[in-house]
Amino acid sequence: MMDRESSFYIDGAWTDFADVTRLPVVNPASELVTGHIAGGNARHVDLAVMAARKAFPAFSETPVKERMALLDRMHRLLLERAEQFAEVLVLEMGVAIGFARAAQVPFAAEHIRIQKELLETYRFVIVEGTKATAKEAIGVAALITPWNWPLYQITAKVAPAIAAGCTIVLKPSELSPYSALLFAQLMEDAGAPAGVFNLVNGTGESVGAALSSHPEVDMISITGSTRAGVLVAQAAAPTVKRVVQELGGKSPNVFLDDAQFEEAVPKGVLAGMRNVGQSCSAPTRLLVPAHRLAEAEELAANTARAFVVGDPRDPQTTMGPIANRAQFDRVQTMIQAGLDDGAKLLCGGLGRPNGLNGGFFTQPTIFSEVTPTMRIAREEIFGPVLCIMPYRDEEEAVTIANDTVYGLGAHVQSASRERARRVAARIRSGQVHINYPAWDGTAAFGGYKQSGNGREYGVYGFEEYLETKSILGY
Repeated sequence: MMDRESSFYIDGAWTDFADVTRLPVVNPASELVTGHIAGGNARHVDLAVMAARKAFPAFSETPVKERMALLDRMHRLLLERAEQFAEVLVLEMGVAIGFARAAQVPFAAEHIRIQKELLETYRFVIVEGTKATAKEAIGVAALITPWNWPLYQITAKVAPAIAAGCTIVLKPSELSPYSALLFAQLMEDAGAPAGVFNLVNGTGESVGAALSSHPEVDMISITGSTRAGVLVAQAAAPTVKRVVQELGGKSPNVFLDDAQFEEAVPKGVLAGMRNVGQSCSAPTRLLVPAHRLAEAEELAANTARAFVVGDPRDPQTTMGPIANRAQFDRVQTMIQAGLDDGAKLLCGGLGRPNGLNGGFFTQPTIFSEVTPTMRIAREEIFGPVLCIMPYRDEEEAVTIANDTVYGLGAHVQSASRERARRVAARIRSGQVHINYPAWDGTAAFGGYKQSGNGREYGVYGFEEYLETKSILGY
């Protein structure tokens, strides 16, 4: 990776450029610079987009079996290189090595496998009488991915784009770029035709903005903050390109009064603090019946105190550092806001855990008696900070759950599946999980309201990369 400090992967080759900025990559566990990457500009974006544009006609017309074969090679290579990817994720974003091995890498591989299997049965042309409805690749897809699930979000976008027959320009986060460099090498080794996959590193202000406004980009898919999604949509508007956004969240976890708290509350804390709480769909608002508040507080605090915070390379560690300095500072600011607004601090709080004097480590923190007007109840924190919010009855629980500008994910816990389904139907979010089901890479993922537009994963994500054509008189 260190030999890629001035390189981008464009038109099937690694090319060095003199007119790049050098962007530092910081290890969040040590706060030390581990290397640099090239930061691109509008010229590099134009070269990559034109390479993708040139490759599109031929690639979009490749037989489905050829695209399936490419996806199969990508999948096999990712599994073969799983440990290398896991170690890089630890280095670039501080994820605990056990979580990288158990979730970040294998779930990323699943996105590729799912798209390959989808192609086996997908009907690109449906004929009804004299009408044919055809699904065709939309064109050049610009993909902007985040720092919190770097590899996972790359495959969630690249795999369906390849399956659809699109060509790609990828801009990963400049804060966790090493996994993207490894993935570009994987695409080359998998035999992706020249121009089908292109990588340009850089900041959102330079590379992201240039991709969003480029007239030869047909669609843009971004996973990031709501603020970033708005900027991309604004830049894309004059060229009327498709914009798919997976943005922020403030997801509720509704515990109905018949839920099994002994099991459900600890699982809720683990779900909310998974990946150090750096997941846009993390269920960070725990809504509990007022008469069971004390029970929920004790269970939640005991679970949070059991996290082992420390060196992410240590297999015993269950929580590594926050991924970067800016986010560490944001989390500390929001913990202070919870204290200032009068929330009840159950565990955690400001500063690093005892014994850790450096690195972006944060104490797993839980507040209770949180009201809907508090900042910690309304703003996305993106760290291991949970809010317990009491409610009087089911009606108020649904009201609090929906009292947010976001609508990405939600959870409902109940001993009665019928009750859980009823509440799930009333929550305004793109996903609702009942009683902690297993991860499903075929389930549509995306948001209501300011959590975004469009969907990812499975057939729903795949079809975002397709245009619909009606042929009459067929």
